[in-house]
Amino acid sequence: MPKGELAGKRVMVTRPAHQAQQLCQLLQAEGAVPVLFPVLEIVDPEDAAPGLDTIARLEQFDLAIFISPNAVSRAMNLIRARGGLPPRLRLATIGRGSARELRALTGREPDVCPQGKFDSEALLALPEMHDVAGQRVVIFRGEGGRELLADTLRERGAEVTYANVYRRTRPQPDLERLRRDWARDGMDFICVTSGEGLRNLFEIVGPLVQTWLRQTRLVLVTERLAEVARELGVEPAPIIAPSASDEAMVEAIKSWLSEHDETPR
Repeated sequence: MPKGELAGKRVMVTRPAHQAQQLCQLLQAEGAVPVLFPVLEIVDPEDAAPGLDTIARLEQFDLAIFISPNAVSRAMNLIRARGGLPPRLRLATIGRGSARELRALTGREPDVCPQGKFDSEALLALPEMHDVAGQRVVIFRGEGGRELLADTLRERGAEVTYANVYRRTRPQPDLERLRRDWARDGMDFICVTSGEGLRNLFEIVGPLVQTWLRQTRLVLVTERLAEVARELGVEPAPIIAPSASDEAMVEAIKSWLSEHDETPR
């Protein structure tokens, strides 16, 4: 029999396949059964030229903001191929995962990074992000991200440029296997870290599995994402992890289970 605080719990992991290994390992270490079902795939942008042009003149910027770990890894591959980061360029990340990726690839800590919540609002609330008038800011992100960060910085007087270094697409996971395994073994929790990912999940699985989804407890990372879940008809109140890190999501499930005697399935 599996041992650990999550012994026997089946947890769907919806991260892109190349980013799911650590979360799966942490779940297994707690005795859970991770069910890998990627709902996003990270690929090159449709048009890479604008981002490459921005990187070619990176020394002209005062601050570079990396929206996600994917933004860090994709951007740094391009930046290193063109000589590396300008020494005077200040770096900002939104979350711990992005900060960790930045540290691993550059040896640098971000100059600016929230310490409590990990979203655009938390970054914008930091004192360093208020006095930006006249500064040139580049935001490394995926195509089609939120506009709040750039819009707010422009309102504060910054000159903001986007560098789209990847795009998110919908993969084609093994739906038949998911249906078969879920019907046989059930699902206790589903980890989702973005609204796009949650909507993709519902669209991928079809009507039958959607019915099961709406009865399954989600592990989410923001109240905004919880609202998306409610709009999609999910009935159990979601677990809200304090961040999108793998460790935070596992700890959130453990904390929820410690407070509830009922079986979540």
